[in-house]
Amino acid sequence: RIERDGPIGYVVLDNPARRNAISAGMWRAFPLLLAELGKDASVRCIVLRGEGEVAFAAGADISEFESNRASDDGVRSYEAATAAAHHALESTLKPVIAEIRGFCIGGGLAVALSCDLRYCAHDSQFAIPAARLGLGYGIHGHRRLVATVGHARAREIMFSARRYDAADALALGLVNRVLPAAELDGYVRTMARDLAANAPLTQAASKAAINAAIAEQGDYEQCEALIKRCMNSADYREGRSAFMEKRKPKFEGR
Repeated sequence: RIERDGPIGYVVLDNPARRNAISAGMWRAFPLLLAELGKDASVRCIVLRGEGEVAFAAGADISEFESNRASDDGVRSYEAATAAAHHALESTLKPVIAEIRGFCIGGGLAVALSCDLRYCAHDSQFAIPAARLGLGYGIHGHRRLVATVGHARAREIMFSARRYDAADALALGLVNRVLPAAELDGYVRTMARDLAANAPLTQAASKAAINAAIAEQGDYEQCEALIKRCMNSADYREGRSAFMEKRKPKFEGR
């Protein structure tokens, strides 16, 4: 579901009975919700979180696999839905923060890796247990993992299927910062508001350029177009004026 708090749009994984395991319907909802927030000019930053305090997401909902992945057509349909969800998170031009409490496992960690920034509570736990399930983890997920932690650490995470605590996750580079659980929500809200105050066209250009840099075939034409848009924008003129006048800029995304 979507929640709004001023310039912050929240996407909430709401399946607490199953530790926010991501169902097929939830995978299919990602592109719709991200598109809705992407079109909302009042939303300048997106936060992805799980309902409750037990889990961000305990993975894909494996209980559905017998029905959703029992045939070749079912596998293709399911994988298309998950790919579209990750693409929606990565391609929205607004910054996306993952606010992580509790379990962040398997598909849940893959979703977090598709976000731009990750902040977690001190009692969070992380793992990709594919090697304990006999599951072939996708190439795109591997690429995001390697881009985030490097190939040596990615090999340990994937081969061992071990569970890591928050301190380990920070050391590995899986998260940007670890907070006491009571402080996480306030920290993320402050960070999101700080991002919302910065130039959205610049953030969009930087996000596209970083994604292109870690992609197998980056869309550099889009990057150049977004960079050029910054240089010709009213926001760039506002930023220069604010700097010279020693005041805070007010960016409008145009």
